[in-house]
Amino acid sequence: MRLFEGYERRESRIQAALAAASLADLQEAKGVCDEAGIHVEATLRNIQPIAFDNALWAYTLGVALALKGSVRNAIDAAIKIGEGLQAFTVPGSVADQRQVGIGHGRLAAMLLKEETRTFAFVAGHESFAAAEGALGVVKYANRARKAPLKVILVGLGKDAAHIIARMTGFTFVETAYDFKTATLEILGEKRYSKQERAAVKVYGTFSVDEGVAILQHESVDVSITGNSTNPVRFQHPCVGIYKKWCFEKGKPFFSVASGGGTGRTLHPDNVAAGPASYGLTDTMGRMHSDAQFAGSSSVPAHVDMMGFIGMGNNPIVGATVALAVMVDAALHGKDITR
Repeated sequence: MRLFEGYERRESRIQAALAAASLADLQEAKGVCDEAGIHVEATLRNIQPIAFDNALWAYTLGVALALKGSVRNAIDAAIKIGEGLQAFTVPGSVADQRQVGIGHGRLAAMLLKEETRTFAFVAGHESFAAAEGALGVVKYANRARKAPLKVILVGLGKDAAHIIARMTGFTFVETAYDFKTATLEILGEKRYSKQERAAVKVYGTFSVDEGVAILQHESVDVSITGNSTNPVRFQHPCVGIYKKWCFEKGKPFFSVASGGGTGRTLHPDNVAAGPASYGLTDTMGRMHSDAQFAGSSSVPAHVDMMGFIGMGNNPIVGATVALAVMVDAALHGKDITR
């Protein structure tokens, strides 16, 4: 049964995942979700109204797998949902090769673990507009956590960071970095709202060294690197260096490289990497990431073009966390709407 555009390219994997869970088809999977009181479509439309229908069915499968699987909590549910998402990757595609569905499940699970205290969005500041989606992650993740998840934004440019904090109602943190002593100084903080969003801190930097120092100061456990403006000048070097520091200190750190897949920022022709390359930015992402996504942080069509589902990577993170928490609530008789 053709439920969405491109179904035929994904059918064999979807059927295999359904059969493994003793489900006849996706409609039966939807019935499992509905019976548990989890309205997948409403949840996704609330997060990204323009998401493609294949995203709705991918999450329907993922949630059904979690409800029928031996999951104990939201962390387990996130992993199962990731398996459902992976079943929707097109064989041989970039998303298939990178195991993007599995990666999204792993990232959501990391954000739900108590050991993860700080989540950082590291970007060229043009991407910070999409970072407000991180609020959805915090909103749902904290329902299944004892300690609140801390979210920070780190990017190149202090003026840009200041403007973004004002636009979003976050808190701007002013810093100074002494290259002679390699020390970071916190000069002050300015909250731009009285709402929950003010808990998100925005840092602006003038260099990779300062960016690394900020990640160290906040003891970041999980990060996502944007892949548009300044990826070679800032975010990939910053996170790569920080990951090496964590390794030397014996500190766990989970790195995600978000976006890309077509070499659109630094095309192979521009860096003489050859036609087999995805581009320099994607190559750098693969050098430090524990999970690498494909396609835009926000544009459904670009993610779908990579052989995944029609939903932006940032909204996917929020949706995976939200639905994992809902599965946990359903399995334990909690109020899903809380």
